[in-house]
Amino acid sequence: MRALLAASAELVNTLTPGEARGRRYVAPEGPERVDAVRAALSAGPDLGIGDADQLAGTARVLRVVFEAAAADRLDDAAPALNALLRETGARPQLDRTPGQPWQVHFHGADDSYAVGWSAGCATGLAMALGGDYAGRLGVCAAPRCDRVYVDTSRNAGRQFCSTACQNRVKTAVFRARRAGDEAAGGDAEGGGAAGGDSHGGGA
Repeated sequence: MRALLAASAELVNTLTPGEARGRRYVAPEGPERVDAVRAALSAGPDLGIGDADQLAGTARVLRVVFEAAAADRLDDAAPALNALLRETGARPQLDRTPGQPWQVHFHGADDSYAVGWSAGCATGLAMALGGDYAGRLGVCAAPRCDRVYVDTSRNAGRQFCSTACQNRVKTAVFRARRAGDEAAGGDAEGGGAAGGDSHGGGA
């Protein structure tokens, strides 16, 4: 399930526009979209523009699910997932590659990349929302970033999509604190000087 959740987050972050790490993010289109999907899913050259476009549509649905789950609005997330499960005809199946044990994979109504991955991601998220991972789908808490993540930490305390965003926030907090300390120090020095002048004038 974790692999499907990771793939879901990767598709959302790669194929939906918005903001990423403090900058505007423009989702790829055309041949660039194909390359982006191939990289996100480690797919081969058989994945074409039709598959990439269909997965971009899936990514938009998955974003709705992540955002609803992050806001604890599971009543909004569930219908979106159920619709995607129906559209893709998601079904479990035991598959095996040479030298590996049998594993449960989730397929769609056909074996195309787009339908198969859409079905798999929808099923993985459905299992997450219906189980212990319901509270582990998040949207980055850093300013100017709306990339999503799956919290696999032991204490479920993740807040950011990446270390880069976490470091951005830490740096901003440090700079704000230092500026506040410097301002407070300046006020104290100014207050002391003013008090001295007042005393001298009274003399």
